[in-house]
Amino acid sequence: MVRIASLKTVADFRNHVASLGLELPCDDGIAMGTASPLAQPLSHVTINGKRIGNRYAIHPMEGWDGTSCGGITEEVLRRWRRFGQSGAKLICGGEAMAVRPDGRANPNQLVIIERNKADLARLREALAAEHKERHGTTEDLVVGFQLTHSGRYCKPHDKFRLEPRVAYRHPILDPKFGVASDQQMFTDDELERLVGDYVGAARIARDVGADFADIKHCHGYLLHELLSGFTRPGKYGGSFENRTRLLREIVGAIRASGNRIDIGVRLSAFDFVPFRPDPALSKPGKPGPGVPEDFSRWLPYRYGFGVNQGNPLEYDLTEPLRFMDLCAELGVKILNLTAGSAYYNPHIQRPAAYPPSDGYQPPEDPLVGVARQIHVARQFKARAPRNLLLVGTAYSYLQEYLPHVAQAVLRNGWTDLIGIGRMALAYPAVFSDAIEKGALSTKSLCRTFSDCTTAPRNGLISGCYPLDNFYAERVEADRLKEIKRAKA
Repeated sequence: MVRIASLKTVADFRNHVASLGLELPCDDGIAMGTASPLAQPLSHVTINGKRIGNRYAIHPMEGWDGTSCGGITEEVLRRWRRFGQSGAKLICGGEAMAVRPDGRANPNQLVIIERNKADLARLREALAAEHKERHGTTEDLVVGFQLTHSGRYCKPHDKFRLEPRVAYRHPILDPKFGVASDQQMFTDDELERLVGDYVGAARIARDVGADFADIKHCHGYLLHELLSGFTRPGKYGGSFENRTRLLREIVGAIRASGNRIDIGVRLSAFDFVPFRPDPALSKPGKPGPGVPEDFSRWLPYRYGFGVNQGNPLEYDLTEPLRFMDLCAELGVKILNLTAGSAYYNPHIQRPAAYPPSDGYQPPEDPLVGVARQIHVARQFKARAPRNLLLVGTAYSYLQEYLPHVAQAVLRNGWTDLIGIGRMALAYPAVFSDAIEKGALSTKSLCRTFSDCTTAPRNGLISGCYPLDNFYAERVEADRLKEIKRAKA
């Protein structure tokens, strides 16, 4: 695999892209100031009465460093302050917040309930204060809170013990994630009651000043899993209408409560069958490249959303595009596109050069995964209603050439905003540096080492250990090195 850091010029990057048979637009240089497409405001859609002041966003990420009650800590505050310093005018959910304690993916995830209301207000205020000090105004800053239930991936009480609640029985994932009984499936009555948790969370988001609530439908968590519930019986499974019922009920109940908060959705726009390390090429401590799980017994494959059921190594956007239309009908204003799941096919979700400790080596050049998501977003944008903003994903792996590609994608009209996740942990000012200086600090660029995933998967707090001295100098950094040495 050719490392991005080894490509010294734009011409080198373009030649490498061409050698892979990919189409990725790439500008010759970094545009500065008002000449940059990244610096342009969005004027045709307002969120909470605000026009978003530029074209780059911070994706929501799951934190592992809150209190045991789901409140904030100094580590959480610091991360949100850095989001404010980034210059991004759209904080597209900020952090995944569980709508109830047993819906957490880890026992230190934020929980958006009444007892944590003051903490969440402080979080938003700290972000806004840092943004105003660094960038002058918050009149065009839009901050969302992402609302989630982790479903199959719940670990509310112990970092190493799954307590899964699933939408349906999955023949490949159930054995992997401790699902052995139909009793672990949500009943229709339980899903109906869950609607009330989302309504309460949206009220808290509004009360503490969030501009919108992001109803999370991605990465295999509960609402995303419901979208692929073809085999689920009852009113939440089977037909497209049934599989999208919970979203309609949540939005309808939020509106019926009198809450006029704006709504966003983060959607895994497509999925593939789960992958695993190739056993023939794996060694102790060194997983082989990813290969798909054997799905031959399960064709047509009815366990993914946006999947070609005849070949689940290909996407089919028929239903995802229909879902986008539904979002527009419901008054959803932001659709943040992602793909797959970090739990079972991370190479299509967040392309990276290095796997986390429980992952596999990339089965393709990560630029293939980058291009795949960019072109899926392009297909969404080509038919998106004008009242719906699209946020694109999978840009962090571009590293030195992130602004060059992001500018070109925006200029071509393939998406409305460019979002970054792991890059924002390592280098939150990457886009503001590009716009203000016309250059990046290459020593700050995320190289996709995946330590930000390996650490929490092994019970440590989340953060960028290789590049952020705040984490590199902590005792957890030494522990992380020991864990990686032991696995190797």
